[in-house]
Amino acid sequence: MKKLMTTTLLFLLFSLPTLAAKQTVTLSVPGMTCVTCPITVKAALRQVEGVNAVDVRYEERDATVTFDDAKTSVEALTQATTDAGYPSTLKKASVTQE
Repeated sequence: MKKLMTTTLLFLLFSLPTLAAKQTVTLSVPGMTCVTCPITVKAALRQVEGVNAVDVRYEERDATVTFDDAKTSVEALTQATTDAGYPSTLKKASVTQE
């Protein structure tokens, strides 16, 4: 019985990292004023650890980012765009459990 309980606890302990959720957010980036701005915003967001995908739309002045919420946060994403010269704010968010 003790062996079974230990095995179960070890399994749960090592399974915790797989419980992270993939999160998709849309950031409003109103400072994009020319067609080359999205290149800079996309490059800044892709440098953030945990980011899986980035889609920046100049016409809508927004960026949609999919990331692992165990590795980064919305705050880190908005800080990355701000550091690149394009302050952003959260427009929309959704979470997908993996």
